[in-house]
Amino acid sequence: MRILDKYILKEFISPFLFGVCAFTAVFIGTGTLYRIANLINNYGASLWDAFRVLVLALPSIIVVTFPMSVLLGSLMAFGRLSSNSELIVMRSGGQNFVRLAMPIFIAALIISLGTTAFNEFVVPKANNAYNTIINQEIKHQVAPKTQDHIILKDVKGHDINSLMYARQYDSDLKQFKDITVQEFENDTLVRVEKADYADWNGSKWVMHEGRIYDVSVGETVTRTMTFKNQELPISQKPNKVSASQKKPDEMTIRELREQISLLDQNSVNTNKMKVEMYNRFAMPLASLVCAIVGAPLGMQKQRGSSSIGFGISVVVIFIYYTIMTLGNALGNGGKIPPYIAAFLPDIVCGIAGIFLVYRKSR
Repeated sequence: MRILDKYILKEFISPFLFGVCAFTAVFIGTGTLYRIANLINNYGASLWDAFRVLVLALPSIIVVTFPMSVLLGSLMAFGRLSSNSELIVMRSGGQNFVRLAMPIFIAALIISLGTTAFNEFVVPKANNAYNTIINQEIKHQVAPKTQDHIILKDVKGHDINSLMYARQYDSDLKQFKDITVQEFENDTLVRVEKADYADWNGSKWVMHEGRIYDVSVGETVTRTMTFKNQELPISQKPNKVSASQKKPDEMTIRELREQISLLDQNSVNTNKMKVEMYNRFAMPLASLVCAIVGAPLGMQKQRGSSSIGFGISVVVIFIYYTIMTLGNALGNGGKIPPYIAAFLPDIVCGIAGIFLVYRKSR
């Protein structure tokens, strides 16, 4: 079976790579290039800035095109095998459809895992650099004087020493209001500090009128202390506070989880961030789901199944992203749980794919 597996996998790889290039080109041509042209026309962006923006936009685009390309690859592979009657020969030799599709399913699983890692270690950094170039170097945007829901952290190596939430920051007064600070030791929460406000004394941040809760033993508060003035364990200077704030698509999964926990404790709506966090797993999983859907749909009896397969892939992609858009909107609005909102298209399309695979394997 190794020879047959390699043969089927070879039929899948070529249209998959073609799909990555084609769909990426479509996204760039219909959206990214238009935004770059606006930056050049309206803000006088240089060609070097435009090139950097284009390169940094690619990672987030490629992640979206992987499921589409897997779907196209599986459709085209089984479509060609079916149109040439090769599948009939393979199945007449006693091979079950699921076994024949297994190389593509395994390849799709590897692509899903790789996309998850890529989405965690590459995409957030690229998105952050992308937004920084546009907002600071091209548009020269000035940060607003007051900002709500500020989160800062102090990191040593890979471990977080402290995580701070402020309900509001006034850049003119250099003052945080309504502060909650979590302090960690060996990645374990040991203290929670709350204060009415904190201001910059010229060299450090100082909290005023606050309380300290010791939670070093489990999650139970063992003792409480009050203070009049206390140094805030955050090292960012006032001119760096606004620049340090990240959007959800610029954060890693760990950063999203930490901020969600902190915001939840301060009764801030985090539905949008939770949907974004679960999407980091749901979107890569779409590659496996699309392989499960595409393989049975590719078994066309008609000649010219390549064009039919491409048409079917467009329809399936449209259905998937319609469900995803609807699910994310409902999740952001709190109508359904965030994890259901993120995985809804995978669940619906996965069930349909399993049903199709069952029918073809009979």
